[in-house]
Amino acid sequence: MRRREFLSLAGSVVAAWPLAARAQTAMPMIGFLSSRAPGESANVIAAFREGLREAGFVEGQNLAIAFRWAEGRYDRLPALAADLVSLRVAALFAAGGPPSAFAAKAATSEIPIVFSAVNDAVSLGLVASFNRPGGNVTGMSLISADVWAKDVQLLKQLVPAATIVAYLVNPANQSVENYLNGARAGARALGIDVRVVNASTERDLDEAFASLEKLGVGGLVVPNEPFFDSRRDQIVALSARYAVPAIYSIREYVVAGGLLSYGASLSDSYRRAAVYLGRVLKGEQPANLPVQQPTKFELVINLKTAKALGLTIPSGVLSIADEFIE
Repeated sequence: MRRREFLSLAGSVVAAWPLAARAQTAMPMIGFLSSRAPGESANVIAAFREGLREAGFVEGQNLAIAFRWAEGRYDRLPALAADLVSLRVAALFAAGGPPSAFAAKAATSEIPIVFSAVNDAVSLGLVASFNRPGGNVTGMSLISADVWAKDVQLLKQLVPAATIVAYLVNPANQSVENYLNGARAGARALGIDVRVVNASTERDLDEAFASLEKLGVGGLVVPNEPFFDSRRDQIVALSARYAVPAIYSIREYVVAGGLLSYGASLSDSYRRAAVYLGRVLKGEQPANLPVQQPTKFELVINLKTAKALGLTIPSGVLSIADEFIE
């Protein structure tokens, strides 16, 4: 080989090597599919990033994240999930309960999926079992029938004269029957009737609250629901406008001015789901990762709102509260 040809070939190899090295060490990308809206998800995103750090991944350093938000519009989820799959992400995180989890599962049977805030993934058909999920899906459970019954019990303690409570649901969520079964069981034990009010749009929310007085309800339960979370300020404002004592599932409503929340910590669910994603990125299979149950529950009370509603919080409820908002 002539010296000029050798130098030319060597130069080509040297020039190509950094490209090959970068290709081999390119940071993985995960897809973040949420039923919720970015503006009201800052706290759970922070918890999600914290979980990734625990697993050894930092966005922008050794991991990229592609965010897609449905903003409470579940009909957008299939297209958003398909878009993330087209990016060839290494894994999908389905945030915001069953709607996003089912959209992700329908979009791919190969890319690993970790979900957050799905109350009973087995009964809904999302996984085969809690211990051995099978397939490409696993994640974090959030609440149970005991919690739904507890919501009604707490409402009765706050409003002892209540004989009827309203239960706000979004019929587009696959978990509705699970919610209602738990709530009705708790209500029966107390001799309370449960009236279901439906809402899938902002206008529905206005109409649902306007109907409460005619229903003669003593209070309202707002269960975990991504669409409701994306309209949290509207719901809290309507509760104040109609002076209805309302119990929510996550503390963010209470921080926004809601009366009381009780349920598993949503931030903790996101953090733990991110740790699971880290394990998947390191090679573990979702089929072998058990669906995790919640371990951290929170009871949060807004004392200012209680006073505005003319309610006296029973000492038994005050004694078990984790946080007070004043």
